[in-house]
Amino acid sequence: MNLEIVKRVGIAAAYKGAGVLLSHFGRISEINKKGAIDLVTKADIGSEKVIIETILAKFPDHAILAEESGRNKGKADCKWIVDPLDGTTNFAHQLSCFSISIAFVLNGNIVVGIVLNPVTEELFTAVRGEGATLNGRPIYVSDSTMVSESLLVTGFPYDFKTIFEPLLYRFANCLKASRGVRRLGSAALDLCFVACGRFGGFWEQNLNPWDTAAGILIASEAGAAITDFSNNTFTVDKKEILATNGKIHKEMLALLKIVE
Repeated sequence: MNLEIVKRVGIAAAYKGAGVLLSHFGRISEINKKGAIDLVTKADIGSEKVIIETILAKFPDHAILAEESGRNKGKADCKWIVDPLDGTTNFAHQLSCFSISIAFVLNGNIVVGIVLNPVTEELFTAVRGEGATLNGRPIYVSDSTMVSESLLVTGFPYDFKTIFEPLLYRFANCLKASRGVRRLGSAALDLCFVACGRFGGFWEQNLNPWDTAAGILIASEAGAAITDFSNNTFTVDKKEILATNGKIHKEMLALLKIVE
């Protein structure tokens, strides 16, 4: 499998999806709900449609897992994981912090990751073993050695009420220990911002594979350490993620630990 071709197709798909999102940005008249605060718009659906069409035009036998349409059957060893609009709530409220996330999985391993912010035109990419880039330039995690020197980022899941107490406990610990905690509303961008050194660490709970698949490859290729809250290896089916520059990982694990 030529991963350079895979990356080019993924980037082309991301830009086509971005065109759809930008055509709707600031003009959304209908917003539907998948849950109490989990939104979906015509932009999500339209972006996903052109992304899938672009991928299948080149790789018609590949499988696709996408947020809005679910699974498209194909070769089990070649799978794309697509989030056509990560940050729908931001998008619906005309905030420009949203992204398209596309990952390619070969034989069970994420080998290509692409995250694009259509508004800022920041394109993050990674191919396994080849490092990570922002608009073609290599990126690396921050060199902060302590949480007190770090800016952190987190997110609150749509079902936050079910984990409200531990969520607030962890948030308070990290807020008190760090230079600050931001909440941007796009996990894919959060991971990419760890990758390029803007944040020292990111943690969140109850994410889905399409939220993290591309971002974890980009972050890890930039030097990030990525685990769950118990320091076990992270996989996209897990419900806890901690991504740091590596140097503050142990300290972050202690801050996230729930004391009984």
